[in-house]
Amino acid sequence: MRHWHLDRPGQTSQTGQCDLSRVTRLISALGRDDANALATEVLNLLEPAASVSQCTVFAYEFGNRPRTVSVADHRGGRFLRDVADTYSRLFYALDGNQQIVGGHRGEGAGRAGSSLVLHWQSSADIRHDGYRHACYATPNVSDRLSLLLQPAADIWLAINLYRGRDAGNFQPAEVEQVESLAPLIGEAAKHHYALRGQSQMGIPQMMLARLRGLCPTLSKRELDVLRGVLEGKSAAEIAECMGVKPSSAVTYQKRAYQRLGISSQRQLFALCLSGDKR
Repeated sequence: MRHWHLDRPGQTSQTGQCDLSRVTRLISALGRDDANALATEVLNLLEPAASVSQCTVFAYEFGNRPRTVSVADHRGGRFLRDVADTYSRLFYALDGNQQIVGGHRGEGAGRAGSSLVLHWQSSADIRHDGYRHACYATPNVSDRLSLLLQPAADIWLAINLYRGRDAGNFQPAEVEQVESLAPLIGEAAKHHYALRGQSQMGIPQMMLARLRGLCPTLSKRELDVLRGVLEGKSAAEIAECMGVKPSSAVTYQKRAYQRLGISSQRQLFALCLSGDKR
């Protein structure tokens, strides 16, 4: 597992070539109503050069768990989106992407920047059996290249490119091809998010952003519980989404309320709407 920045002059390879028609289709996907159009065209752009078999685009917004923006593979249906949803609910905190995004917090990450980060993670890098099985073994993935960028304050995008197990791991020449096309893909993802991604962000996510601003010490588990409460879920439903026992979800909720200085769901909504910590 390793990552590196692509924003130093002269670092990105200039050897990458692609079909102009594929670039045109990528541009045409920006802002489209079809949620999976962006990932589909990124996949079409990179598949010939790097044998990429799957693509997912996630938004990390205001420290919340990632939201699935777009997915694409050749199986169709909901398979990959279900895998993405499982990752977002249960395993995102174990991902090297989350460590990179989290590691930039407190270092000026509240300001949007132009930096592109490429992160390379293989199934062998993952020690957690459940994460490795659900997100690599089940979808038949050997390794993943992730392009990370920050389009707005406290928001990161991850464009994840997966290599099928039958094709083996990414080779250095293929990584260079991804590097050469990274600025194009990054700009496309940033503009797509500006056109469509922010409008897809629901009221609960925006409320969570406000709560996190009021109380930065809230843990990820506590934020996950608060999100469930704001979405109107029961303790049992929240626990199922988090992969924990209902009693644990209740404990996280109580801790979150204590940090916020409140004691009820009504006060939680009032706090979100007023923005004043009680």
